[in-house]
Amino acid sequence: MSTSDSILDLIQPHLRAMPGYVPVEPPEFLAERLGVSVDDVIKLDANENPYGPAPAVVKALAGFAGYDTYPDPEQRRLRAALAAYTDFPPEWLLAGAGTDELIDLLTRMFVPPGASVVNFPPTFGMYAFSADIQAARLVEIRREEDFGLDIPASVAALKDGNLAFAVSPNNPTGTMLREDELRALLATGKPVVLDEAYAEFAGTSYVEWVREHPNLIVLRTLSKWAGLAGLRIGFMVARPELIEVAAKVRQPYSVSVVAEIAAITSIEHLDEQQPRIDAIVAERGRLASRLTSLGALDVIPSQANFLLCRLRTGDARDVQAQLESRGIMVRFYDNALLRNFLRITVGTPGQDDRLLAALAEILSAPAGAAR
Repeated sequence: MSTSDSILDLIQPHLRAMPGYVPVEPPEFLAERLGVSVDDVIKLDANENPYGPAPAVVKALAGFAGYDTYPDPEQRRLRAALAAYTDFPPEWLLAGAGTDELIDLLTRMFVPPGASVVNFPPTFGMYAFSADIQAARLVEIRREEDFGLDIPASVAALKDGNLAFAVSPNNPTGTMLREDELRALLATGKPVVLDEAYAEFAGTSYVEWVREHPNLIVLRTLSKWAGLAGLRIGFMVARPELIEVAAKVRQPYSVSVVAEIAAITSIEHLDEQQPRIDAIVAERGRLASRLTSLGALDVIPSQANFLLCRLRTGDARDVQAQLESRGIMVRFYDNALLRNFLRITVGTPGQDDRLLAALAEILSAPAGAAR
């Protein structure tokens, strides 16, 4: 046995066996493959904000020079800004390196190895990923045909479980969690993590429920509405006693000074970013209408910044590949939960017009036609 093999044998077996998370690819690699400028690539596969951060954020970062100093581990200025944004006191708030870090943190806090995490697929893959890392038992309650929850099955699973991950709007469907669904989950008394990454595009939130429900934890992010996906900053809203524990066991410097400045500035300049959110919501309606008019797609009504579409004929994987060959990146799903679906981020009107023209050409071509 080689030294390398003996080292691998010391890794926890479940970590060696688990599948990795499948991320999206940066646009520069597609541009390199196609031999085009990265500016010619349209990235509509990761639900990012096509307008980017507010101008005030760009200006603040350009003038920053404090890279040699660690961030404040208590996040005092950041939590004060988040308090102004959410109307919750700072002791009810904690930021992390994206909601991904907080999902991992909450899984480790509530779920011992071998205990169960309840999940409602199709949904965001990070919940299952974090459960796998923790060697937890993943109990998946498949969503109904309308992508709502199977309430009796969900409640039964959570009564025997340790933690549930719910989402509103849900990724990748864009559908909202109903009040009766959330009430049923909370009535079990078990911790319920509600991921509201896309709440700003829905115009509604359950965050106020945290005040009345000690077992509710709401996650929010600045990746989407504030255009800060590359800086990785999210936050949780929960009871102070839970936040106190989470603050003790998290990595103390996970939120960089740059992400902190960008988040604070975004909140201080909502007047610059809100018109961009409004533009995305308006464009979502236009894009949904135009996609439907192509006649080959069933578009799921969405309250997020993306649209999930089922191909009536053809193959989603092939359509995604043909779009990619034209420099347009979208996400495809072809599995037992989502058979023959595309998920398309809402872009700028110009980006979406290019997407629509490409889709019209691809979907009208005879099967087997040259690309």
